[in-house]
Amino acid sequence: MRAVVQRVTSASVVVEGETIGAINHGFLVLLGVEKGDTPADGSYLAAKIGGLRVFEDAEGKMNLSLADVGGSMLVVSQFTLLGDCRKGRRPSFIEAAPPELADELYLKFCDEVRSQGIPVETGKFRAHMEVSLVNDGPVTLLVDSRKVF
Repeated sequence: MRAVVQRVTSASVVVEGETIGAINHGFLVLLGVEKGDTPADGSYLAAKIGGLRVFEDAEGKMNLSLADVGGSMLVVSQFTLLGDCRKGRRPSFIEAAPPELADELYLKFCDEVRSQGIPVETGKFRAHMEVSLVNDGPVTLLVDSRKVF
């Protein structure tokens, strides 16, 4: 399971002209599920991302977590994170999980984050979404449950 985590002052997702998820201070998480991923991958990422200390403390050091600052998370499913661009010019998505598994693990990830007391908003699985954000910092991190990076 792979995630792009962006610290934001605001983020939202629109489907067919309707805002279906929006947050203020927190994280926008773009989440991709890979073939072979299990609920353990989602648990690992939920704990890792929920505990990331990338918000400034009183001394201006990145030392506080999402829970410490009362932030929220907007989680958007994005299979294109598994796109392999190493060969040719057209990405290959053969390592992305089948939609049924990806949806199940995406929802479990969101539930794991909620169980930490972090408010979660979501996109709509398999829908065309327009995602807007104001990246704070900018701070953008890549997290992978298989620890590829």
